[in-house]
Amino acid sequence: MAATPNRQFKNICVLSGFTYGKHKEFVEAAIDLGRSIAARKLHLVYGGGNRGLSKMVSEAAFIRGSQVLGIIPRVLKPLGSSSDSSTGEELVVSGMQERITEMLNHADAFIFLPRDLATLEALITLASWAHLHIHQKPIGLLNVNNFYDGFIAFLNHAIKSF
Repeated sequence: MAATPNRQFKNICVLSGFTYGKHKEFVEAAIDLGRSIAARKLHLVYGGGNRGLSKMVSEAAFIRGSQVLGIIPRVLKPLGSSSDSSTGEELVVSGMQERITEMLNHADAFIFLPRDLATLEALITLASWAHLHIHQKPIGLLNVNNFYDGFIAFLNHAIKSF
């Protein structure tokens, strides 16, 4: 994520998921990101739950002193947690759209780890809202193992086509 001059970040939203992925590098990246957030004395906002990459990034930040807020839709709560709770504070919302809105309200910037369609949906929503000037918050992709290369190529193609 490239920093914007004179912009101060306090709350970073990381979007990942409830699974670990097929590559150990995804887990390592999540842990490293959580540690980096804590080392910079930033607060973490994430998608809630206590499994997968979400668990790795939130625990790494939390045990090193970061304030952590998990925002989870009620429908995902049984799927996202083996212990029925998120790391740190937890905000349970009614649905996916409210989750993205709450993340936008609580975060100064967004980082996306490799994940699935739900994460891509959030990425596209936030990018669309930025395009429509609903927000001006930076959005970064942690491109572990070139995970987002195809998506970036598609975006470049779309930009060139219009």
